[in-house]
Amino acid sequence: MDAGLQGSVALVTGGARRVGAAIARRLHGRGASVLIHYRGSDAAARGLAEELNGQRRNSAAIAACDLLETRALPGLVQAAVREFGRLDVLVNNASSFFPTRVGEITEEAWADLMGTNLKAPVFLSQAAAHELRAREGCIVNIVDIHAVYPMKDHLVYSAAKAGLVAATRALARELAPQVRANAVAPGPILWPEDPAWSDQNRREHIIQRTLLKRVGDPDDIAKAVAFLAADAPYITGQVINVDGGRTVAL
Repeated sequence: MDAGLQGSVALVTGGARRVGAAIARRLHGRGASVLIHYRGSDAAARGLAEELNGQRRNSAAIAACDLLETRALPGLVQAAVREFGRLDVLVNNASSFFPTRVGEITEEAWADLMGTNLKAPVFLSQAAAHELRAREGCIVNIVDIHAVYPMKDHLVYSAAKAGLVAATRALARELAPQVRANAVAPGPILWPEDPAWSDQNRREHIIQRTLLKRVGDPDDIAKAVAFLAADAPYITGQVINVDGGRTVAL
């Protein structure tokens, strides 16, 4: 174990599956205790916590919460402090993702996409600010390269992620000098679970628009998060693109 985060505590939203689980594993491997947030993935969250606790006793716990319930968000911070006595790292990873074509955008879709991708990270960061200041901790937001290069038919999602990029920089300014705030912007890492993304031609088109001509791995994102949390004490207000060079090739 690389003990770069030894003794620290991380809260990872959407930490039970996919990229979130990779982040939780990587931060845990660097020495952090981890609170794994989930909404509906109870079995996956429990399985991951059992796995991590098998490696190091009492080093992982789970907390269920609907991030659209703003009043419930301070409870996640309280759960981390209750379980582990502190909070050093907040990773806002949880995200809704689905198309919103112009002419078909509903208030429900707006509330969901803006709520999970922008509102919840801001309000959760606010709830965690006191504890993070006390620990000289950090916030890492998972944004998207489509915050800068909007995805066709995904207006609301792209706008929400663009808002989160701006919020990251604003948080860096508001919470300095005690708290650093940065973001990681994935490119093609894991394909969405929507069946529409199972089309191999669609996938190959995206792969060929990267410089490295391949998709990335969830651990590529996790490594960038761990770097910002453990190895970047003089970096704040920045966005790291982990996209195989796609933003250069666009």
